[in-house]
Amino acid sequence: MNEEKLKKIIVEYQSSPNKDLIEAMDHLQNDFEETKKLIIKLTRHLDGTESVYNKLLKEYKKRTKK
Repeated sequence: MNEEKLKKIIVEYQSSPNKDLIEAMDHLQNDFEETKKLIIKLTRHLDGTESVYNKLLKEYKKRTKK
């Protein structure tokens, strides 16, 4: 579904046929699921990056401690 058609259905939802509502809902549900998966993936990546950074920082501080 192209973006313009989706916007039109969202704006004119009360007068859109059921077929268009179903198509828009399917598109939105798919977009929601893909976005959720991406957020989870990026959260895990961020957590991993933070963990490695903290490990390196701890070692650096241990080496430079006087």
